[in-house]
Amino acid sequence: MKKIRCLLVDDEPLAISLLKKHVAQLDFLEVAETCPNALKALEVLKKTEIDLMFLDIRMPAISGIDFLKMLHHPPKVIITTAYREYALDGYDLDIIDYLLKPITFDRFFKAIERYLRNNNLMDSSPANINSEQASLYIKSAHKNIKVNPDDILYIESMKDYVKIHTIETIITTKYRISDMEAELANKGFLRIHRSFIVNLKHLTAFTSSDVEIGKVEIPIGESYKELVFQALKRH
Repeated sequence: MKKIRCLLVDDEPLAISLLKKHVAQLDFLEVAETCPNALKALEVLKKTEIDLMFLDIRMPAISGIDFLKMLHHPPKVIITTAYREYALDGYDLDIIDYLLKPITFDRFFKAIERYLRNNNLMDSSPANINSEQASLYIKSAHKNIKVNPDDILYIESMKDYVKIHTIETIITTKYRISDMEAELANKGFLRIHRSFIVNLKHLTAFTSSDVEIGKVEIPIGESYKELVFQALKRH
């Protein structure tokens, strides 16, 4: 595999430094350029071939989202930001993944895997790739449990743990709900509260204050309402 040329766009030097360290751990990635803002990134894209861009959202002059909307033929993009509320905007623009800062290498690696799968760069048959995309492996009580995302009803946060409520059982695992939100991106899930993610496939009803999955009522957080109702309208 030829090296994947990466552009890192972020106005925070520490964020750039961390991404560079993550990139350096994978020999098939290389940092082509780093930029502190969108205007510099635009100059780079005009003269340099870029395969994958890591793009911050809150930057001076032009936000990452507005910059992405300006590009006619953007490279593949992974959003990197400390602000969860921009997730829907990012996915509307067909990004590869959405990484919440501080970005661990584990989450970075999962985003790269998603990029490789989406671009048919993994050494797997299409059947194996599709199978891998369809399942999650959740570590619980020293076991790695295979879970089909379609079987998940909703996910409930309990401080450093989450409860994954499926059709058949409940799985408790040590996982941040923000990481679970990113893991389930583009799979039909929606964060509706600081403590809840729901599977839209199993949604049976909703009101201005909650959603229902079967007989379970799940509250919609005040700060999530606008994003939730926008998503429900599209759904």
